[in-house]
This record gives sequence, C-alpha cells and structure tokens, in this order.
Amino acid sequence: MPMHPMEKMLHQALFLQSAQRLDQCPPDEGLEVAFAGRSNAGKSSAINRLTGQRTLARTSKTPGRTQLLNFFQLDEERRLVDLPGYGYAKVSKSKRNEWQEHLDHYLSERQALVGLVLMMDIRHPLKDFDLLMLEWSAQANMPIHISRSKSLRGWRMSII
Repeated sequence: MPMHPMEKMLHQALFLQSAQRLDQCPPDEGLEVAFAGRSNAGKSSAINRLTGQRTLARTSKTPGRTQLLNFFQLDEERRLVDLPGYGYAKVSKSKRNEWQEHLDHYLSERQALVGLVLMMDIRHPLKDFDLLMLEWSAQANMPIHISRSKSLRGWRMSII
C-alpha cells in the first residue's frame, strides 16, 4: 500500500538545529508543532515514533537530557520541536529557571508555533506545570493535544 503523503513527510524528517535561546532558533516562519512535558515524559521518544526513526531525537532514561530547543525539519515549511522538559531533572535550580525562561519566550513569542503536544506519563497525574500549559494554550487559543506515554499498551494520543 502506498504511503500517505503526511506519513512520507514524517519519515523524511531531519535534524535541523538546536537553540538555547529564541534568537538562536531557525527563522520564525512556516509551521511548528512543539512537544512539551515533564522531564522524561517521552517527548523525544514520541518524535522518534511519529517519524519512524529510532535515533532522530536523542532519548535517555535520565531526566533532563534535552536541554535545548531541538528543531526537526519535515519540509521547507514544517518543523517539529522537542522542548526541554520541566519538573524533575538532576540540574541546579538556576539551570531549571533558565530553561523555564527560554521556554516562556519560545511559547509566547514564536509566531511559527501553531500547536503543542503535551506529553503525559500515564503513571503520574498531571502536575501544576502541566495544568499551566493547558491554561496557557486555552488563553493563547493554541491547539494542544495530550499524548499519554509509558502505558502497558503502548503510546496513545488524546485530543483536547
């Protein structure tokens, strides 16, 4: 059976670049969908699963490994973005605050951002920051999807 054009686009995803700050991001044009969630919730794994590539986004069992905004190009106009996790990570409080500041700038100022995927480890309830992300997306009129990870039956996506 022939591959659907969207599936083909996902499977051709390439790492584009990493950025620590908003001014280091690719040009603010086109369309981006960002993956957000707690540290070690499965953001990078979800990107790998969606793209059918095991090593596109770097994964680790250690929370806090994704420390930069990582951009993956689908085509000239579309990108996926792996955001640093929030919550538990074995880093200093000042480093976590720095990540938070950069994440806030990306979410509030990035014009190319057209949607969020909020990763939720099904073994843990939504935390305060997860709820803040949901509230922010509602206020910003930003489409958001909740993807549940780490269930015994595999990866699930729920749409809000």
